[in-house]
Amino acid sequence: MKQNSELPEKKLVLIVDDMPDNLILMRDLLKDLYSIKVANNGETAIKIARSVKQPDIILLDIMMPGMDGYEVCRLLKQEMHTADIPIIFLTARTDVESESYGFEIGAADYISKPISPPIVLARIKAQLQLKEARDFQKDNTRYLEQEIDRRSHDVEIIKEMTILAIASMADVGRETGSHLRRTQYYIKALAERLRFDARFVGFLSDYNISTLFWVAPLHDIGKVRIPSHILLKPGGAKLTPDEFEVIKTHTTEGWKAVQRAEQSLGTRLEFLTIAKEMILSHHEKMDGSGYPEGLIGDDIPISARLMAIADVYDALVSKRVYKPVIAHERAVEMMREGKGTHFDADMFDAFLEIQDDFQAITQRFPDQAGLN
Repeated sequence: MKQNSELPEKKLVLIVDDMPDNLILMRDLLKDLYSIKVANNGETAIKIARSVKQPDIILLDIMMPGMDGYEVCRLLKQEMHTADIPIIFLTARTDVESESYGFEIGAADYISKPISPPIVLARIKAQLQLKEARDFQKDNTRYLEQEIDRRSHDVEIIKEMTILAIASMADVGRETGSHLRRTQYYIKALAERLRFDARFVGFLSDYNISTLFWVAPLHDIGKVRIPSHILLKPGGAKLTPDEFEVIKTHTTEGWKAVQRAEQSLGTRLEFLTIAKEMILSHHEKMDGSGYPEGLIGDDIPISARLMAIADVYDALVSKRVYKPVIAHERAVEMMREGKGTHFDADMFDAFLEIQDDFQAITQRFPDQAGLN
């Protein structure tokens, strides 16, 4: 035999009426089937409805002194915590106008006094079944929303991991993938600092800042097409003019690689558009002396101008096969010479304001020693 603790809990019915005889009548009718709470005025009814243990249904008299049933119903339906409790009016009012108003403010049903016990029992059972169905649907919807959020989060992680994995193939000559992580956080910090600047507010939305963070590791993806003997040429051996021309092609080769990938998908994706702009133009300079297209000023995409600062800073403060580490302070001074000519002046001023954040990012993602 099942223990009482295993029996399903009875539904809780709140009966609201200012007449004691009516409360006794309804309680006697329902007590064998339901748990019962009673209130003899509107204020007490609202207090019970707002409690942690809410009623599953409310039987509500309309004509009560002070706060009448209409006001109780209206207030409960306005609150998110109590709006879903079904309310059945029990009243001697039988005119169409009263019933219409009751339904208009949120009542689930309307039963006339004097009551018919079979009708009351049937109406309560029907409304509780409807509430169970609605609650199940709501719980199911909430579960599906949580599952969608979880899977969307998983997709974002997979996308970021895929981008990092692909980009790391081009990270030749850099000690670890730390460069890729650092540039992600550099560009995010700089974009967030500039997001409300009048020149950039139209581009630096939440979505685009997030996209910049995702695609930043792809900025040098074209270096997979550069021969290692050129890309890894030691610092003591200067690149020849022809070799430098080959190095410069990493921008166009990277752009072509992403363009081919996008075409194979058969659709244009906004985040790949931003990636292509960054890949192609992050070596452009504000005075037009950069490559590959010699763009000037605002013709250079915002994404590329942001990456120009992030990439140059990281190149200076990190060890490369062609150079030793340069201290943060010295790197900033060297970059200062390029304000307005190499770097966007407003972006560079923002960089100066948050340079401590850049230095902290460098320390957070250090290169591993001994992997040169």
